Amino acid sequence: MKIVVNQDICASSGNCVMNAPEVFDQRDEDGVVVLLNANPPAELAEGARKAAAFCPAMAIQIEE
Repeated sequence: MKIVVNQDICASSGNCVMNAPEVFDQRDEDGVVVLLNANPPAELAEGARKAAAFCPAMAIQIEE
């Protein structure tokens, strides 16, 4: 699994952090997504997929 985020379209909703806090964070100043782990281990894959699915801006892309 490889994760790619587009910070330019991030809506700062925080859904990514709620679903996968080990993989995503948010910048303090504006809430934009920060990718902590572009290649998370298998045990974090489900949360990462949920984060991508629930992203209102579709700013998270997952390549399997």
